[in-house]
Amino acid sequence: MPEKVVALTQEISQLTSRGTKDIHEVTRRTKTIAINAMIEASRIGALGKGFAVVAQEIHTISEQITTIADGLQNRLSTRVGDLAAHGNDLVRQIRGTRLVDLASNMIDIVDRNLYERSCDVRWWATDAAVVEAAEQPSPETTRYAAQRLGVILGAYTVYLDLWIVNLSGRVVATGRQSRYPAALSQDVSHTSWFQDAINAKGTDAYAVADIVHEPTFSSTVATYAAPIRTEDGRTVGVLGIFFDWAAQSRTVVDSVRLAPEEKAKTRCMILDSKYRVIASTQGEGVLTEVYPLKNEEKASGSYTDGAGRVVGFFRTVGYETYKGLGWYGVIVQQLSSASSIAPAPPSAIQAIGSKPLALAA
Repeated sequence: MPEKVVALTQEISQLTSRGTKDIHEVTRRTKTIAINAMIEASRIGALGKGFAVVAQEIHTISEQITTIADGLQNRLSTRVGDLAAHGNDLVRQIRGTRLVDLASNMIDIVDRNLYERSCDVRWWATDAAVVEAAEQPSPETTRYAAQRLGVILGAYTVYLDLWIVNLSGRVVATGRQSRYPAALSQDVSHTSWFQDAINAKGTDAYAVADIVHEPTFSSTVATYAAPIRTEDGRTVGVLGIFFDWAAQSRTVVDSVRLAPEEKAKTRCMILDSKYRVIASTQGEGVLTEVYPLKNEEKASGSYTDGAGRVVGFFRTVGYETYKGLGWYGVIVQQLSSASSIAPAPPSAIQAIGSKPLALAA
């Protein structure tokens, strides 16, 4: 561990201090003996003159030893202080570089997951049963489409549900009607994911919303959507897919490779483009905290915050055709072993509105 450099420096400083203290104690006792000897020599007169000279010399030597010890301590203190400062800088640099690497790996895992979500929604929107249910909704077409969605959900367990929505924004079929009965016939025309998908251009178009707590599922979700189109290119509806963000993102932040002694003093987070916490170790501050990230317009880097914690961050670079949403992987670690990382203090946390957001991973 890089902290051992600083620990050894502190140990040297303590040893130097104790050694100087011991020297001072010995010289103090020596000077006391010398003074007592001079007093006794003076009392016995001429017979004690020789002894007085010796006592005076001992006293002088003791003074010199004290001066040398003080000078040595001052010089060592200065150099040990410089070494400690350089050691602390080295620790923060090494620690910061490592945290940036961990943050990069964390956001890369998220990017790869989000890329798959964007592929899934575009692929499933072309399913014949999905197209027919959106274009010509009837008890037969919607029932068959719901069965198809159920089969997909059985194979892709990371999703909470899949919805087929008609042009007016009404949900006409879902993959888990028995589990989430409130979803059917729900009006989602006001949502950003529906509006973005219905107006999307291009054959590979899709839409994504910010992370939000979805009441229908009583869970935090990442929502992706794609226009449902007929063979001749007409848009007849929208397919919305709801990724179980709460469970999947928690796995990502909790799986960061930290040494056992680091876990209690480290907080791993995923922030959206507005620095809102959308995933965090032990669920701290999710959707309620805006983290005061000091990235200085940089894509990656590290710094020491006002509380002495090292902060490493890395902004998404996307994956293949997925360009990323400007999210950050962030890891905050306390260098001292005494305290653990808590959410940013209230003064650094901004209140945020209740506007829903959603994503995928």
